[in-house]
Amino acid sequence: MHFKAFKIALYLLITLSIISCKKDKKTIKQTEVIFTKEGELTLFKTTTDSTKVVIDIEIADTDYEIQTGLMYRNSMQNNQGMLFVFDDVTERSFYMKNTKIPLDLIFIDGNHTIVSFQKNAKPFDESSLPSNAPAKFVLEINAGLVDTWNLSVGDSISFTD
Repeated sequence: MHFKAFKIALYLLITLSIISCKKDKKTIKQTEVIFTKEGELTLFKTTTDSTKVVIDIEIADTDYEIQTGLMYRNSMQNNQGMLFVFDDVTERSFYMKNTKIPLDLIFIDGNHTIVSFQKNAKPFDESSLPSNAPAKFVLEINAGLVDTWNLSVGDSISFTD
């Protein structure tokens, strides 16, 4: 009789342990990353050589910053963007893994000339977003701004950090 009672007690103990473990789920809350102004970027219209727009930028130029980009951000102002600065000029490819906000990507060559766009990149989409042309810089801004600002291939940028 003691053995049967022991088995029942052991079964109940194991069951309670499993249930209590399931109730003790821990959630990891991602710390929100906030915008830190590191410079200013000016977009120029090639046809008129006039200033189109000036925005505040964060600069991603280390491996970690380039890999992380705008991941985990909840929002970004329309006068803000992130400029990725690479050491070489080659075709680039980005994706939206862990990126919560829709973006326009502007690919820029070593002469600071816009060579291509990827518009309205969808949050969390891991599809490749290629430059389709050699680029040294990539500017990420809120989705829709390329059209709002009427940017074109051939327009140019300058920036300060």
